Amino acid sequence: MKKVILSVVVVLATIVLTSCKSESKKEKVTTTEISKENGITAITFGVRGNCTMCKKTIEKAANSVEGVSIATWDVGKKKIDVSFDDAKTSAMAIHKAIAASGYDTEKHVGSEDAYNGLPGCCQYDHAMVMNQSVEMKEDSHSNHDH
Repeated sequence: MKKVILSVVVVLATIVLTSCKSESKKEKVTTTEISKENGITAITFGVRGNCTMCKKTIEKAANSVEGVSIATWDVGKKKIDVSFDDAKTSAMAIHKAIAASGYDTEKHVGSEDAYNGLPGCCQYDHAMVMNQSVEMKEDSHSNHDH
């Protein structure tokens, strides 16, 4: 009887510890989301920028990477959703293409020369929070239609 009770206690302790470990893992927030379906990878990551002119430049940079099928940057949330063929390109190649156009991503700092060449309304704060889960109050720059 003692062995049965001891076994039950061990099993319950294991379940509780596993549950606690799972909960602590849930608290860790990852900023990049990745999903794969039929050879197409969909990722979401943060990109700094201010306005609709930034949106055009960021999306053009991402879409210029061979294998990218669609890229949509959210001005308010400072994040981009990209779908691409991972047989033709990688997430890092997309980060680098956006950075080359002057915009910081979560994994790559924007080119300083390209940043300095951006219009004044596109020169964002380098401490800006990216990949926001809720839209922040848009400032006057976000509504510019350049």
